[in-house]
Amino acid sequence: MHRLYAWLRGHPMVVDGAWASIVLLLALLSDMPDQGWHRTARIVIAVLIFALMLVRRRWPNVAVTAGLLLGLVQALAQIEPDASSIGYLVFVYTGAAFGVPWISRFALTGALLAGPLAVGMLHKTADDGPPGHGFLQQAFIAALLSTPFILCWAWGRLTRVRGAYLTELEDRANRLERERDAQAKVAVAAERARIARELHDVVAHNVSVMIVQADGAAYVMDNSPQQAKEALATIASTGRQALVEMRRLLGVLRTADAAEEYVPQPSVEELPELLDQVRTAGLPVEFSTSGEVRELPRGVELTVYRIVQEALTNVRKHGGPNVSARVAVDFGDRDLNVLIEDDGRGSTDEQLARGGLDGQGHGLIGMRERIGMVSGSLDAGPRPGGGFRIRAVLPLKTAR
Repeated sequence: MHRLYAWLRGHPMVVDGAWASIVLLLALLSDMPDQGWHRTARIVIAVLIFALMLVRRRWPNVAVTAGLLLGLVQALAQIEPDASSIGYLVFVYTGAAFGVPWISRFALTGALLAGPLAVGMLHKTADDGPPGHGFLQQAFIAALLSTPFILCWAWGRLTRVRGAYLTELEDRANRLERERDAQAKVAVAAERARIARELHDVVAHNVSVMIVQADGAAYVMDNSPQQAKEALATIASTGRQALVEMRRLLGVLRTADAAEEYVPQPSVEELPELLDQVRTAGLPVEFSTSGEVRELPRGVELTVYRIVQEALTNVRKHGGPNVSARVAVDFGDRDLNVLIEDDGRGSTDEQLARGGLDGQGHGLIGMRERIGMVSGSLDAGPRPGGGFRIRAVLPLKTAR
């Protein structure tokens, strides 16, 4: 039933044709005592009304104008109405529901004049005219005959208002859907950027460790097989850790049952493990903390870990031979200060202008984006006396 209703709504001319055919059939089967041109005129009017009803929704303005003028001609020619006159009610409704504003007003005028015109036509065709004191009675009859036309016009106006309201609701729903899609695209882009930063940090750190260990293993393979085995074990462990973190970031294999298999987001407490891994790769690192060590927001914890990881990766890649580094974390009352410095070759102004030490513009840019997400600040540049220094300040809630 629902499909039939939807199909009929999509093919309004079929519905209009069915109603028009019924009206035409009733008009042709009705009693036509008139002879001569009156009978012929009534048949022609019935056929014209059928045609206008058939196209009333495709060309409402033309159909309503022609239909009401046809009714006026029928009244002036004193051609008695029959079943086809039902079409005039349809034209009044169509003008109010689908016509332009002036057509709607024209239909209302026709509705108001329908009763007086019918009374006037009946008065002229009657054998005996009504008595002189019957004016009020005629006015009442005229108003009574106009009432169905006025009700059809009001019904048409209600249909127009309802249609406009539904159209507005559809437009609003479409607009909200477009806004939702736009917000979803922005969220997806932001998530992709976050994952890209995470992957850069994870891959750059772990791959650099693996490269250093592989070079060391190749160097001592002949002279010290045991050290080569240890280096290869470190490479395997680092590779597995990188794979686990990448799987956690991408979430490709995450399920409700296997969620516990993935490691949590790294935090400041895991910095010693990170530094041990860096030392194993051959970079001496000194680590110190000051202030009251306390739990930090997850965003700040992850930001600190990734900044230290990225900075030490850059030290290994660009610091040169015999370089050492120092990491200091100061827990203040209002902010957290993170300092990473080394005594290597430092950085040229050109590298700084490009935004990163890795030659691709991702290092310092990624740090600044991370720190910007937690409303912090970053200061990076050459260290007095040689080397490079990165200082990050991340705001914290005021201690109570």
